[in-house]
Amino acid sequence: MRLATWNVNSIRARVTRTVEFCVREHIDVLAMQEIKCKTEQFPYAAFEEAGYHVAAHGLNQWNGVAIASREPLEDVEIGFPGMPGFEKGKEGPDLPQEARAIGATVDGVRVWSLYVPNGRGLDDPHYAYKLDWLEKLRQYSSDTLAAHPDLPLALTGDFNIAPTDDDNGDPTVVEGATTHVSPAERAAFRAFEGAGLTDVVRPLIPTGYTYWDYKQLRFPRNEGLRIDFILGSRAFSDAVHGAEIHRDERKGEVPSDHVPVVADLDLSGGDDDDDLPMIFG
Repeated sequence: MRLATWNVNSIRARVTRTVEFCVREHIDVLAMQEIKCKTEQFPYAAFEEAGYHVAAHGLNQWNGVAIASREPLEDVEIGFPGMPGFEKGKEGPDLPQEARAIGATVDGVRVWSLYVPNGRGLDDPHYAYKLDWLEKLRQYSSDTLAAHPDLPLALTGDFNIAPTDDDNGDPTVVEGATTHVSPAERAAFRAFEGAGLTDVVRPLIPTGYTYWDYKQLRFPRNEGLRIDFILGSRAFSDAVHGAEIHRDERKGEVPSDHVPVVADLDLSGGDDDDDLPMIFG
């Protein structure tokens, strides 16, 4: 399986580019974030013509997530259990949920496309919402793997966190002044390891950014952030044998400000008959 995650920053504006990438790079499963359209507005036909099934969830011109797959999508789930909601100026347990999470099973792999809240500012209610959202996702993941320890589970998407200083090349993103690099956010990201999930790309590609702001020549100067990730359970991580960050997708006409991150998996389990010893009578 060739699994990719990409914050496409408006799928209707970039549908041709997105589908062409999937076909050219032989992507089996693509998790998308910031589709920026309602569910019914998603350009399903372009993906279906290329041989993909699609599950999408969008509420308005903001946020939105989707999964495209060459194999059928099973057990599609909108939002993870316990996912908090948000409404500016309001508090409480029953706030409306945003279109930030969609899960599906493909060939036995449970894939989540996630668009973690931005946080906006360290003193903004959205920052507290972001931390709560991450904690609820961690708890859901921990509970899921406790119940199904051999499940190949992948949390993919835009986490809006640069976990280490090496992941931050943007001079405007400063600890103590902005989100994405605060100790609390980084601790929230590290907590997923305790839930049984690890970054499957970093061991293979230790450096490189996945996002560059459109402003102030951030991309030509390579002043980016590494904020898009594929976190996998043990069963998922053990199957990963390759990874790529497609930096060139930030170039050309009408690029997203993010680029695709890809993981290659061998789901055979090493049971190929060719690996068995030969016995001669």
